[in-house]
Amino acid sequence: MGCFPCFDSKEEEKLNNPVNEIDDRKQGQPTVSSNISRLPSGADRMRSRSNGGSRRDLGSKLPDLKDVPGVQIAAQIFTFRELVTATKNFRPESFIGEGGFGRVYKGRLESSSQVVAVKQLDRNGLQGNREFLVEVLMLSLLHHPNLVNLIGYCADGDQRLLVYEFMPLGSLEDHLHDLPPDREPLDWNTRMKIASGAAKGLEYLHDKANPPVIYRDFKSSNILLEEGFHPKLSDFGLAKLGPTEDKSHVSTRVMGTYGYCAPEYAMTGQLTVKSDVYSFGVVFLELITGRKSIDSNRPHGEQNLITWARPLFNDRRKFSKLADPRLQGRYPMRGLYQALAVASMCIQEQAATRPLIGDVVTALSYLANQSYDPNTASGHGHRGSGEKDERRHRDERGGRILKNEEGGGSGRRWDLDGSEKDDSLKETARMLNNRDLDRERAVAEAKMWGENWREKRRQSAQGSFDGTNL
Repeated sequence: MGCFPCFDSKEEEKLNNPVNEIDDRKQGQPTVSSNISRLPSGADRMRSRSNGGSRRDLGSKLPDLKDVPGVQIAAQIFTFRELVTATKNFRPESFIGEGGFGRVYKGRLESSSQVVAVKQLDRNGLQGNREFLVEVLMLSLLHHPNLVNLIGYCADGDQRLLVYEFMPLGSLEDHLHDLPPDREPLDWNTRMKIASGAAKGLEYLHDKANPPVIYRDFKSSNILLEEGFHPKLSDFGLAKLGPTEDKSHVSTRVMGTYGYCAPEYAMTGQLTVKSDVYSFGVVFLELITGRKSIDSNRPHGEQNLITWARPLFNDRRKFSKLADPRLQGRYPMRGLYQALAVASMCIQEQAATRPLIGDVVTALSYLANQSYDPNTASGHGHRGSGEKDERRHRDERGGRILKNEEGGGSGRRWDLDGSEKDDSLKETARMLNNRDLDRERAVAEAKMWGENWREKRRQSAQGSFDGTNL
C-alpha cells in the first residue's frame, strides 16, 4: 500500500526549508542549514577523487553545508554503475519489494562485499528530489537502534537511489498479512517485542530530536526486521520537522497512507506528534488482530480495522474476538487486555486525548518483558479457547482476574461474569470507551505497569547481588 495525497491540493508544497534545524543540545545532532540546494552526484565524487577527495565524507561535498559548524554527514556517494554492478543490473532475482516510491533490490557492494538493500526511486513516482533529499539528511543525522541505517546514495543524472543496510526478515507486513502456507505466524511475545521496538524508534524522533521529527508514514510495511525480529523504521521521505517554540502544529499538504492517517491531519493538514501516535495505534492493532488496516476482501463493516474494532473496545466480553485467530488462543489474557488498552488510547479521534509516545513506550516495555510460555498453564496467560481458560485466573470470591503478584500487572480487577460491582472495573471500562476516555488515568495506568516492572527488576537484581555476597 503506497503513499499518496489523501486529498487533492491546489498548491504544490513549497520546496523551501526541506529540513530546518536539528539542535544538537539534546543528542549531539548537528545543525542543518535551511538553504540546501543539492546533493553531490557520483560524477562529482569521481571528479573529487582525482583531487584527493574522501569517498565517505558527504559533508565536505555539500557546498551549502561545509561552512556550517558541527555538520558531519557521513554517507557514501555511489555512482550508478557501482549500484548496477551490486544488484547485477537490477535483475529480477535481486528484487525484494516495492513501495509507493520505487523498487528495492538486494545487492552486494563490490568494494566491501557488504550486503545492502538498494532502493531505486521511480522517476514517475511519488517521491521527488525534495523527499529524496529529506531522507538522505534525516537518516544521516538521526541514529538509533530502531531506525534503519543509511549507507549511501546515488544522484547521477536523473537517477535517484538510496543504499540501506539489508534487513533479512523483510517488513512487518510480510509477517502479518497474506502469509504463505509454509510461514508460521508471529507469536505473542514477538509481536509485543516488535511493537515495543517500533515505539522506541518513534520516541527517539519525537522526544530526543530537537526540534521533534514527525515520521508521517508509520505503517507495517515501513517497519523492517533484522535477525531476532528487531524492528527498525524505514522510509523517511515524508518526515517533517515538528512545531517549535509556541506553535502547536505544522501545516502541510496531506500525505500518507489510507487507513493510517490520523483523522485531524487528514481533514485539516495540521500535523503533530500525536498524528504519529494514531498511526502507531493502527499498526499495534494490526499486530494484535492480524488484520490489515484496510481490507476490501472482508465483509462490509469489517473492511476498515478501526471502524470494526472500536465497538468491541466497549465490551470486555468481546476482547477475545480482537485477538488474531492464528494465535490459536496462545496469548496471556491480561496481556491482551493491556495491549488493547494501549491501542485504544492511541487511536482516539481527538489528538489531545492520545498519550505521548513516551507513555506508550513505558507500557509496551512492560508487556514485551512479560514473557509468555504457551506450554505453562500457570503463567501469565492461557492456552486454548477463551472462556474455559479465563476461569484459571478467577479468584474464589468474585470470578475476577487479579493483579499478578509476580509480574506487577495493571492492578485492575477484570470481572469476567459481566458484573460492574468493582469500582476499578468501571474505571477500566471508561478507559476503554473511545469517547469517554480519561487521558490522565490512562497514562497513569500505563506508567504504573512500567514502574512495577522496573521495581521488580531492581529488587531481583538487588537480591541476586545480596545472595552472592553473603
